[in-house]
Amino acid sequence: MGMNGNAFLAIWHDIEEGGHAEYIEWHTREHMPERLSIPGFRTGKRLHAPSASRYVFGTVYSGETLETFRSPDYLERLHNPTPWTTAVAPSFRNFLRVACERIAEAGHGDGGSMATIRFDLSGDDGETRLRASAQALADAMLAVRGVSCVHVGVSRNEVSSVRTKETELRAVMNETVFDVVVLVEGSSSAGLRAALPEVERLAVESGILQAPVTDIYETAFSITSEDMRGAP
Repeated sequence: MGMNGNAFLAIWHDIEEGGHAEYIEWHTREHMPERLSIPGFRTGKRLHAPSASRYVFGTVYSGETLETFRSPDYLERLHNPTPWTTAVAPSFRNFLRVACERIAEAGHGDGGSMATIRFDLSGDDGETRLRASAQALADAMLAVRGVSCVHVGVSRNEVSSVRTKETELRAVMNETVFDVVVLVEGSSSAGLRAALPEVERLAVESGILQAPVTDIYETAFSITSEDMRGAP
């Protein structure tokens, strides 16, 4: 399956106590299928870290282009949430969502575990320098034992910060913004955890990325746009 397309939408959040089971049912049966039926959405992955103290859940959607995540079709869904969405959305906590332009990738397929690493850029010309070196950095990360795929994305908050009816259903949230997201997949949780110190070192020693914030997840559910062809 892989992460097809030139962009991805990354989401981190918690769910209020007592709401996890309903959230998982809604997300699996309605929400992700709905999103993957929108033109331009290519793949979706729900991430889960049950023992985490923050950001227990995550979702990553890949899109054909960055415009997928502010297209009329997507905004129409965001402004017209379903009854089930309307019931579940108020249970979200610590919600963080950003669209990213993918500027480099390395590896193939899907890992059973994923680390999301949020970075700040260093220097006024950080993005320019990152674009020049992102592929080499992704290749170096892929070479670390335990890593199966790497995706480097530049945050585009102007795409994902549009307020919609669905936004209004969630509690007011003030999560920290950031400049870059690196998605690192591994074939085993233990192998990926062992690889992350070296992955972070490569990023920071580039002199371009700083202040890594890492969350490690298991891939709990995946779906593609092909799965939704012909679905009601």
